[in-house]
Amino acid sequence: MKMLNRILLLVVGWLISSAAMSQTYPAGPITLVVPFAAGSGTDAVARIVSKKLSDRLKQPVLIENRAGANGQIAAQFVAKAKPDGYTLLMTTNTSHSANPSLVSNLKYDPIKDFTPVARVGELPFALVVHQNDPAKTLKDWIENAKRNPGKFSYATPNSTSLVASETIKRIAGIDVVGVPYKSSPQALTDLIGGSIQMYVVDSGSGMSMIKAGTVKVLGVTTKDPLSAMPGVPPIASIVPGFDLTSWNGIFGPAGMPKAVADKINAELQQVLEDKEIKERLSQLGFEIWPTKTPEDFAKYVSEQLVHWSTLIKQAGIRPE
Repeated sequence: MKMLNRILLLVVGWLISSAAMSQTYPAGPITLVVPFAAGSGTDAVARIVSKKLSDRLKQPVLIENRAGANGQIAAQFVAKAKPDGYTLLMTTNTSHSANPSLVSNLKYDPIKDFTPVARVGELPFALVVHQNDPAKTLKDWIENAKRNPGKFSYATPNSTSLVASETIKRIAGIDVVGVPYKSSPQALTDLIGGSIQMYVVDSGSGMSMIKAGTVKVLGVTTKDPLSAMPGVPPIASIVPGFDLTSWNGIFGPAGMPKAVADKINAELQQVLEDKEIKERLSQLGFEIWPTKTPEDFAKYVSEQLVHWSTLIKQAGIRPE
């Protein structure tokens, strides 16, 4: 009986402490870590969302870019941070869905080491080539690649670009060489300069160049056409069965109080309903799709881990 009373007291104490923390949180600046370089799609989304989130929480939400190793550096940093809600991670399927199947000795667990807060949405990708490439369609480009095995290359600054490119290679039966990059902006620079011939780019970092005609877009990775890129066909129209997109969401370290996660989630719901935010994210091609609760996001993350494992195995990519 005494032991039961102690347990009840501990539970009650924890509930009171958690409730008190949610009422006072945040009492200072929040750091939102982004695992990709400034100018990337995730960085652009983070900067748009963080400003309005700062207004609602009445505390600065500061962006900190920790790019490198396909999101591993940032993920490890946040996983080891104090779980008080003042260090958060805005990341994608790269660190939390794909890396477990791409990295043989991953130093973090995407499920056990994090507290899911909310899915923010999806960032579509598009296949782009040099603006002077003779191909008018993706079919043209694939046929040209077949005539020149091993002579074309593609950029891989993140897992979505890698898995998408390798899946196209496998289904279309082409020999194209992958070139690793640390960031999307550098990959775009080299595509424009002619160092590489193809890049599956996120709409966040590539949209402005696509609209300006600086690069030529031949297809989108989603199974349906995108309103943000009218007239651009889905890759699936040429490569049957292809369907790939990138989710975006916010996490805290494991052990973050539920009340704090709930509060951030609730404020994000309001941020993503804001008309100005919707318009700015739409300009990036970003599809807003928030989860209603942290629990919903946790379920989604677990499902995506299985989904991406299957995609990577089907693409024939081996962990390194």
